[in-house]
Amino acid sequence: MNEQITGGLFKRMILHGAAAITAQKQAINDLNVFPVPDGDTGTNMSMTIGAAVTELRKSEPAALDQAVSITASALLRGARGNSGVILSLLFRGLSKGLKGYETAGAAEFAAAMQEGVSSAYKAVMKPAEGTVLTVSRLAAMRAAERAAEETDFEKVLEAAIQEGYEALAQTTDMNPVLKKAGVVDAGGKGYLLILEGMLAELRGEPMPEAAEEEPQKAKADFEVFSTEEITFAFDTVFIVRKNDPNVDLEPFRAYLNSIGDSLVIGEDDEAFKVHVHTNIPGSALTEGQKYGTLELAKIENMRTQYEDVAAGKKAQSVDDLEMEEAALESRNAGQSGHMVAPPEKKYGFLSVCAGDGLAAVFQDLGVDGVVSGGQTMNPSTESILEGVDQIPAETVFVLPNNGNIIMAAQQCAALTEKNVVVIPTKTVPQGITAMMNVDFEAPDAETLAGAMTDSLSGVTTAQITYAARDSDFDGFDIKEGDYLALKEGKLFGTDGSLHSLLEKLAADAAEQDASFISLYFGEDVTEEDAQEAGKFFETGCPGAEVMVLSGGQPVYYYIISME
Repeated sequence: MNEQITGGLFKRMILHGAAAITAQKQAINDLNVFPVPDGDTGTNMSMTIGAAVTELRKSEPAALDQAVSITASALLRGARGNSGVILSLLFRGLSKGLKGYETAGAAEFAAAMQEGVSSAYKAVMKPAEGTVLTVSRLAAMRAAERAAEETDFEKVLEAAIQEGYEALAQTTDMNPVLKKAGVVDAGGKGYLLILEGMLAELRGEPMPEAAEEEPQKAKADFEVFSTEEITFAFDTVFIVRKNDPNVDLEPFRAYLNSIGDSLVIGEDDEAFKVHVHTNIPGSALTEGQKYGTLELAKIENMRTQYEDVAAGKKAQSVDDLEMEEAALESRNAGQSGHMVAPPEKKYGFLSVCAGDGLAAVFQDLGVDGVVSGGQTMNPSTESILEGVDQIPAETVFVLPNNGNIIMAAQQCAALTEKNVVVIPTKTVPQGITAMMNVDFEAPDAETLAGAMTDSLSGVTTAQITYAARDSDFDGFDIKEGDYLALKEGKLFGTDGSLHSLLEKLAADAAEQDASFISLYFGEDVTEEDAQEAGKFFETGCPGAEVMVLSGGQPVYYYIISME
């Protein structure tokens, strides 16, 4: 029987809960209604709570409030997607409810669960029932009711989970979209898996095998070596961006072999990466810069590392240097912990997108920074926050360009000293349109935000991707591998022929009387095929201006903007 939860026990419960959802994340992903290969709920929730695992493993919190605070803070920064943000809000409220508690009984914990639900509902602009909000609310209510009768924490949490699953079963009928697909809410299921993992820890059950710690690798016996046997002391790794994609690296390879050993050079058309052991790493870097621009370097002294390990100490590495730099710079950092660029101008702009071509478009329109992410990988709040802090402006406008990233972006406002304004762009074309309507001389941020937001209604977005799994959705019999066309986030059509979908979208653009059509083709589409796709729109919309641009985005063959 567990009547009190300590900091150490809570830590283990979170680790177990994270292992539980990680082991089942694909099953959660499969509950998503759309069969598109997006960054799905299971992945987002697993990565979000994984951020807490990383932080908890660095500490040994004795007090419960400390353990819960560490968890809530890490979840907030690591939140990915709407489901991850809501999960972080549930734990933020839990932390608030348990503040000041070294240990807590079932009644206190159940009350804190209700505080978490309250935090989540308040933060969601339009709370929808039949979601994780419903599941968490009813589970917390049942926990409070049982805690009034029972002090055994296991029984209280078990009752909450049971109630949660009853609520989860009802989400199918509560949400019309889920009812059509015949599935339960993915976020609610993920939350219950985490609670089940926490309960399993209380019961002393083993973690899921997939989430167990990696077996320790066999360690070398350093006592049989000596520093004299290390001929070249510095382990040197660096990356150089090529000046010429066809540059011949053989002379460079010969030079590095003359000053060191253990040489490996990997390259593609744009850059090359070098690994070499040498006594003169500076010379290696200088020579490398004859072939391009040095982008990244790491140099470690293997002799001193050997001496540390042989003495039973932790070997010093560049990771330690980074921690030392962080400590030295912390006095200049804001609440986020990142270096915060001092304001040099009134307004700055940050965009989220995937693909070099799309990033270049945003930069040409005046965006100061780009965070890599989108459909296939929703960036965390921490990643967006870092981008915000690096922009030297008083107010930073964030363009999420994906409906599943908006909430994560909104969490940044409370974590930085900068004024953060999130423009609710749900697609890349909306983000581009917003930037095209920026008045860099606007008198105030509110006026500028209003103009950018108002412009979003003037653009229609279509996307073409593929079905990641079989699905029967909204009257469409979808087979894995079929092409899918989405319009404004809703399923427009499915077909085994990409050309057929392009023709249908061109006809739809003509019905809308679109004047400007832009096709951004993805990384899996050739220039020739993209130009052919553009011809469908030129033919179908003879009065429109049609542009075909390389977006370089993954997963989505085409992102189409129609204005």
